[in-house]
Amino acid sequence: MITPIQEARVRIRTMTHEDLSAVSNIERQSYQFPWSHGVFRDCLLAGYQCIVLERNDEIAGYSILSIAAGEAHILNICVHPDFRSLGYGERLLDDLLFRARSSSVREIFLEVRPSNKHALALYRKKDFHKVADRPAYYQASHGREDANVLVKKLTTDS
Repeated sequence: MITPIQEARVRIRTMTHEDLSAVSNIERQSYQFPWSHGVFRDCLLAGYQCIVLERNDEIAGYSILSIAAGEAHILNICVHPDFRSLGYGERLLDDLLFRARSSSVREIFLEVRPSNKHALALYRKKDFHKVADRPAYYQASHGREDANVLVKKLTTDS
């Protein structure tokens, strides 16, 4: 008997301390120079908007947003390698944009590696544009890599 493929249950919720091991594991699988468990813990303790995306009750991605003085800064968005190209990065980004608008933020910033073509395409799709470069911002296997600084102006309808 052929059974229909069940759609995954996906939900976004606030990250808890209990999530830190899974989040750190995804980070290590995703980046050559990952954030440490302690950095994620410190983001929670600082009161940043720390979010996880669950797929069938398993953490498949996360994002972190800092909000201050009418601006927001996306610090991290990451999806587990097994769950990329399913729209989860966009769902996390949309959630962060909603949270920023709900906090009356006027602009949202982020840094991204110029070599991260998939992320750049998503940010362009969401109307982010480049405003600056940060030279030697990221650690790289051969020295340092610059960062593109992107911004999006937020209004109630954008």
